[in-house]
Amino acid sequence: MSDAIEQAGAATAKRRSGLPRQPLLIFGAAVIAVMVLAAIAAPFLGTTDPMALNPIGRLHPPSAANWFGTDQYGRDIWTRVVFGSRVSLLVGTVVAILSLSIGLFIGLLAGYMRIVDAIVMRVMDGLMAIPGVLLAIALVSLSGASMTTVIIAITIPEIPRVVRLVRSVVLTVREEPYVEAAIAAGTRLPQLLVRHVLPNSIPPLIVQATYICASAMLTEAILSFLGAGTPPEIPSWGNMMAEGRQFFPIAPRIVLLPGVALALTILAVNVLGDGLRDRLDPKIAKRM
Repeated sequence: MSDAIEQAGAATAKRRSGLPRQPLLIFGAAVIAVMVLAAIAAPFLGTTDPMALNPIGRLHPPSAANWFGTDQYGRDIWTRVVFGSRVSLLVGTVVAILSLSIGLFIGLLAGYMRIVDAIVMRVMDGLMAIPGVLLAIALVSLSGASMTTVIIAITIPEIPRVVRLVRSVVLTVREEPYVEAAIAAGTRLPQLLVRHVLPNSIPPLIVQATYICASAMLTEAILSFLGAGTPPEIPSWGNMMAEGRQFFPIAPRIVLLPGVALALTILAVNVLGDGLRDRLDPKIAKRM
């Protein structure tokens, strides 16, 4: 009887110890879900065309017709904020998928083949020595501002981080007895990487994907704010803040509202990443 009570108490304590982190995970997932739904339903949530100019309605305060007011060109701020979520989520998602795909392939080869490792990692170290924002600005300046160029410019600095992560996992896994047994059994390299090495790389990559997504959204906003990102006609949060900064003293909402949306989205993605790390990391899960 006493053993059953102790086990029940231990289970209750374990559940309570995990409660403080659970609301953050739910918060991150809920905010991201709302942002995704808003991006999908942007044409229905917006009150007007986000590109429609109305010189007569410049810098109007919030009203029933314009919930967040209008900007210096008479465009509806609420509509542009909603449509801006499409740009940020698209850039973050595509950059995460591209950098993970390319970094995973290179990291698997570099971690398992020493000759490839010696060459590839020196290239990755050179890329990591250059600040990501500066490298992205240089690439955009050379190729011209477009959505595709911005995605490529943000993806390249993220690849070395994924490569180093995958390489570290491969270096650990390839020394395991079951991998050595598979090699002794004559398993081919592609089959060995897919069956034994790749599954161990998935949990850390899922967590890394959330951080890459948040970093890509922030970098896109920085590039757009500096005039080296998406074209000005695209309603992105960075473009909105860049265009409205000179009107900040009289209409701070033009800068603050897209800034709050960007900060909330990045916070939610980072919180979701922390929650997934706690769930997927065996060491942290065991302590919890």
